[in-house]
Amino acid sequence: MAQIAFRIGALEVYWFGVLVAVGFVAGLWTASRRCVKDGLLSEAVADLGPWLLLGGIVGARVLHVVSYWREEFAAKPWWEMFMIQRAGLVFYGGLGGALITAFFYIRAKGLPFWKLADAVAPSIALGQAFGRVGCLINGCCFGLPTKLPWALHYPADHFTQGCGVHPVPIYEAFLDLGLYLGLAWLYPRKRFDGQVFALYLAGYAALRFAVEFFRGDYEQRYLGGWATPGQLVSAGVLVAGVWVWRRLGRRGGQTQP
Repeated sequence: MAQIAFRIGALEVYWFGVLVAVGFVAGLWTASRRCVKDGLLSEAVADLGPWLLLGGIVGARVLHVVSYWREEFAAKPWWEMFMIQRAGLVFYGGLGGALITAFFYIRAKGLPFWKLADAVAPSIALGQAFGRVGCLINGCCFGLPTKLPWALHYPADHFTQGCGVHPVPIYEAFLDLGLYLGLAWLYPRKRFDGQVFALYLAGYAALRFAVEFFRGDYEQRYLGGWATPGQLVSAGVLVAGVWVWRRLGRRGGQTQP
């Protein structure tokens, strides 16, 4: 498990950061190609990209710091909060941060919100697939112990101490890739603006809820010990996705929120 991809002087570049960056670029490129089919200029997605990146990173880091303040940050220097190159990003925080910045940017530019959301939605799943491969190499988001033939064995100095565990990042990477392909297929066949984005929310929340049953890296669980924090958030996102689908479907998918 080689976490460091390369060094530039004293700067260490981690595989997690490299793969997140690759996922972002791949997502932005595919979204810019896709949006042309909906009458949008590819520049609309390209110009939105930096705002998505900024909002995503800030939101993902803020949620991680808040969630793990006592375990990782309370006894360390304050600048550790900004050390994101070694992972420490929570996806749902990133999704929320990206949506907030995108909303204000799109409204300021007078762009069709739901058309752009549909164009970007499949590419979010594609970027997540790359990100989960980064998690695999980084050694985070590991699974519960298992004796299945495909069990993953981290090095002995890992938290799992070499015990076979479910390869949860691989599970989710494949499911994210499947979600990407499904949403990309739906995009030219959608019946109203916002349909693809709503299905992304519901689809990702459902697969994340299922995968969380195999996660072994949580110290705290809820609802009698079976529900992870990720499952609680996923349940809320699933409800939000269904609500957006029904609301937009009834009014014909107006392009402005």
